[in-house]
Amino acid sequence: MTNTVVTIENKEISISHPERILWPDAGVTKFQYIQYLMEIAPFMLPYTTDRMLMIWRYPEGITGRRVEERSIHGTAPEWLPRVIYGGKERILLNDRAALVWVANRRGCELHVPFDKHYRKEYPTELVFDLDPAEDMDFGVVLQVALKLHEVLSSLSLHSFPKTSGATGLQIFVPVEPKYTFEQARQINEFIAKYMLQQLPDIITLERVVERRGSKLYFDYLQLWRGRTMAAPYSVRAKPQATVSAPVTWEEAARGFVPADFTIANMTDRIGRVGDLFRFVSSEEVRLNQQLDKVLDFIQKNPTSSVNRI
Repeated sequence: MTNTVVTIENKEISISHPERILWPDAGVTKFQYIQYLMEIAPFMLPYTTDRMLMIWRYPEGITGRRVEERSIHGTAPEWLPRVIYGGKERILLNDRAALVWVANRRGCELHVPFDKHYRKEYPTELVFDLDPAEDMDFGVVLQVALKLHEVLSSLSLHSFPKTSGATGLQIFVPVEPKYTFEQARQINEFIAKYMLQQLPDIITLERVVERRGSKLYFDYLQLWRGRTMAAPYSVRAKPQATVSAPVTWEEAARGFVPADFTIANMTDRIGRVGDLFRFVSSEEVRLNQQLDKVLDFIQKNPTSSVNRI
């Protein structure tokens, strides 16, 4: 098949080798991947806009080598959204054309940081990443997530889960971006230690994989400057082309596994349930999520627990 030229928002992009299979087990070609991104763009972009992109590229498809890119390499069209940071041109995932340009370069995974480029150092959410041990039943992950939801609710904080697209679950707590990463880390650690007290036989806070044993890693440390997480609705480099899918707490209570959400069914799912991540992207929701009371309590009572607030 010859190259295919597509026009998006008055920008022409030549798609090279559109027939190339990127996910062999799922049979997903580059062109099918691009079609998917164009369909989910209205739901992904509200969150990714103005965040400096980190891409995992797979030039030979997901079974081949993996290349990490955090800045523009080689030539890029003038219209590609970007910002200079650290002396390098960083891509901003701000529009559909940028999505397609990245996908054409076989960017199979799209990851973004927790802050926006114009307000560095101030995350737009707290995030907890629940990473199960190998062969752990996903029901255990959901058990921990539901307990965390209960804890966060007790602090008057609304939280929103999404699958990692791999094996875990990530819990987002949108907040007004006026708290530094250090302040966010204080709260994350406070909650994580309380969770460990509540579920000591199930979770661990040990970051070194070899020391976790058979426990679920309750990761509160990923929320930090320069670190990233899979963007909502991003496809992952997994055999069945699973997607980092926003879910509801009701679904978590009923039960599911990450493999339930793939590139093949995500657009139909959004048609049924809507964009569940819109609350995380909502300025109104963030403004109503205040951390001052929690921070003040932690600073005055460093050894106390959540149930004292």
